[in-house]
Amino acid sequence: MNGIGGRTIAEAQERMSRREFLVWLKYREKYGPLNIMMRTEWGASLVASVPANINKAKNTPPFKVSDFAPHINEAPLSLEEAMKSRD
Repeated sequence: MNGIGGRTIAEAQERMSRREFLVWLKYREKYGPLNIMMRTEWGASLVASVPANINKAKNTPPFKVSDFAPHINEAPLSLEEAMKSRD
């Protein structure tokens, strides 16, 4: 929310319905936060990962966007995913 649309957080908490709040949660899950600096960091990290993957050795794993973005956390692996990645 962060003042988007001219509202303060306190004002939005008073006026926003639960349904609207849930819609915003779904939006954030799908598209990420509205923070412009985080979006810029993600875009720059994506650009940095492309040449890194082009120039990496064939036998090394590919770089991920999160490797170049210190503030973007990688989603944790489940036990099954971790076991598959070891093979």
